[in-house]
Amino acid sequence: MARSLNRRQLLRSSGAALMAGAAASKAANPSGHPPTARILRGARSAPGPGVDYYQKLGVTPFINAAGTYTVLSASIMPDEVQAAMALAAQQPVNLNELLDAAGEYLAKRLRCEAALVTAGAAAALTLGTAACVTLGNQQAIVNIPTDMTGLKNEVIVQRAHRYEYDHGVRNAGVRFVEVETLEEYEQAFTERTVMAHYFNAAESGQISREDWVRVAHQHGVPCFNDAAADIPPISNLWHYTQMGFDLVAFSGGKGIRGPQCTGLLLGRKDLIAAAKLNNSPNSNTIGRGMKVGKEEIVGLVAAVDWLLSQDEAAMEREFRSRAERIAARLKDLPTVETKIFVPPVANHVPHLLITYDLSRIKLTGREVMERMRQGKPRIELNPATGGGPASAGLPGGSNTIVVGVWMMRPGEDQIVADRLYEVLRSAVI
Repeated sequence: MARSLNRRQLLRSSGAALMAGAAASKAANPSGHPPTARILRGARSAPGPGVDYYQKLGVTPFINAAGTYTVLSASIMPDEVQAAMALAAQQPVNLNELLDAAGEYLAKRLRCEAALVTAGAAAALTLGTAACVTLGNQQAIVNIPTDMTGLKNEVIVQRAHRYEYDHGVRNAGVRFVEVETLEEYEQAFTERTVMAHYFNAAESGQISREDWVRVAHQHGVPCFNDAAADIPPISNLWHYTQMGFDLVAFSGGKGIRGPQCTGLLLGRKDLIAAAKLNNSPNSNTIGRGMKVGKEEIVGLVAAVDWLLSQDEAAMEREFRSRAERIAARLKDLPTVETKIFVPPVANHVPHLLITYDLSRIKLTGREVMERMRQGKPRIELNPATGGGPASAGLPGGSNTIVVGVWMMRPGEDQIVADRLYEVLRSAVI
């Protein structure tokens, strides 16, 4: 069996090999330009046509009249983001160096101590919780989540803030302690409390964000805010860290318009450093499978740059205009009423709500959704249509259609308007 090398020996041998390789390369290539660089420059100057793999695989794209839902592949990245990712794909880098550089850059832009690009907001929840559990304890990084011996493992949460993303927190081996009142919260802290968790878009709960932070800090416990879908407003990217939350998670593929498989973990420098230790590319960690590639890291940085350059008021005006154009197309249908509605926290952008009398238009909202889905082009309405489950704050009902306009491409609002008119008009009695 070959003798194993320790890290220092490996680095020495690797360095020697790299120096020898560099000398040989220079002799064979006196221009100094790596052959791969020449090849890549040639490829960039004469790109071949892309293959439409959706068509090849038989998967039908759709007009997104829903919103940034994960199952619907979230947002479409702006051209600048797609271009940055394509360029990043052409050369290798050291992932740790890229993660560090991206984190430093994002922290400066987003006015926080530190930042980490993660594999979605769910991964940010797991890594942030793992950071709280393992802070200053290298062995714990290897042991969690199956061996919590000697580790703090209780996370306090409001009962009204329990949600379908709990698993992201529980993956780190912790258990929840539920509270309802401020008094219960103050009394829930014990020697096993490791974190206080807050769901930013919760529709109920008696304890405010400010009180959540204040009480946690009185007990020396970090508090985590899951704000995954809560962009816009853009200022939320620094509002909650400046409020005092030690960790804040955002999705990279929703309102930020980055790659769908990315997220942002923002917050305290020591906790972000601990999250990195629990993360890929480090082996034998809870985050090893939560890998983010070089393209996605660059893509999220580019998306943040893009977002911070936008005129937020102009974006909202455009969304309202789309909703108004769809509403105008439907105004002659009997009993149809329309309203522009902005959810209070998550997906805080204009949506169009359409209601009607089911005795005059004999189609439920769910039936309308299915007919829109079956047409050409295929159109996906917001999941709240017909009373289905959707984002916090969106109303529903069997006679309700919800149109999310902010992920449409130019001109698609008119297509949606015409199709909705046809579907509803066909059911008028």
